[in-house]
Amino acid sequence: MKIFNTLTRQKEAFKPMDPQEVKIYACGPTVYNFIHIGNARPLCVFDVLRRYLEYRGYGVKFVQNFTDIDDKIIKRANEEGKTYQEISETYIKEFWTDAKGLNVREASVHPRATENIDEIIDIIRTLEEKGYAYAVNGDVYFRTRKDQGYGKLSHQPIEDLESGARIAVGEQKEDPLDFALWKAGARRWGTPPTPGDPYWESPWGQGRPGWHIECSAMNRRYLGPTIDLHCGGQDLIFPHHENEIAQSECANGCTFANYWMHNGYINVDNVKMSKSLGNFKTVREIADAYRYEVIRYFLISAHYRTPINYNLEIIEQCKSALERLYTCRDSLDFALKNASVDTLDDPQLLADIAAHRDAFITAMDDDLN
Repeated sequence: MKIFNTLTRQKEAFKPMDPQEVKIYACGPTVYNFIHIGNARPLCVFDVLRRYLEYRGYGVKFVQNFTDIDDKIIKRANEEGKTYQEISETYIKEFWTDAKGLNVREASVHPRATENIDEIIDIIRTLEEKGYAYAVNGDVYFRTRKDQGYGKLSHQPIEDLESGARIAVGEQKEDPLDFALWKAGARRWGTPPTPGDPYWESPWGQGRPGWHIECSAMNRRYLGPTIDLHCGGQDLIFPHHENEIAQSECANGCTFANYWMHNGYINVDNVKMSKSLGNFKTVREIADAYRYEVIRYFLISAHYRTPINYNLEIIEQCKSALERLYTCRDSLDFALKNASVDTLDDPQLLADIAAHRDAFITAMDDDLN
């Protein structure tokens, strides 16, 4: 089997470290709202990957996290007068409604960021001891320039990254390229503590983890320092996955992931989906009109790395295509029930079926084609 490795930008033979336990990590949702079709594409695509690997005889340990502490979650909680736990619990339940509707299997483990604070602190302390991290007034940052390999996943030279880097108001970084590992959470850049602002005790004072570090911690805890494959949406390549590599490899002193897979974007009526444009489509609202299975068919009907376009005409076409498959299945069921033994044992028929199965495997072995 060959897959396109984002790290090397080429198709490579997939050779897991242990075929009996292929270690895969997939970035999960930040749970402050219903998932949208952009979230759903990697859910469905990498569910197909997992199922196919198992079909081919591999054992798979599949880990997918929930980001249950984040600025967006806190903002939503404060707006609704709730705790961050209430918001995250609500939308984890809603996630499961949509995931099960899409026929996405549960991961081997679904860890939460808040369940791994000790592991997160341990990695940050290691980075600090090695000189890759520094603390400023309760915040901790990663020294990006100290990592000689930074930019290898996104294939961006440090000069290009410099031009887009900046220091936000209140940040006290040594360098605009540095990113947060730990945030002082019981205050907001010198303002009094906010009642709804959660925090944990740490060597740097009360605070909470940055977004990127949580995945490094959960990867290491549940899969070990080196994993076979890390996957997610194309939008996560930079900075999220780039920063994961930097943190993990500098802390652990070894390769973080041997292969990286990323699915393409989703457009709505040929325009990139975004809340600011008002073309934001949740899985729930589409499912209410067309059923979950039509959405899954739409999301996996094109090659996973190509961008796909959502509109009503296309989703109607997917609905019709599914009906044709149902009709084919019903016809086959009828034919099987009424076929003679001689027909079912026909050598040519069996050879044709085997040839179609082989063609399917050949295509899927070519980067899930």
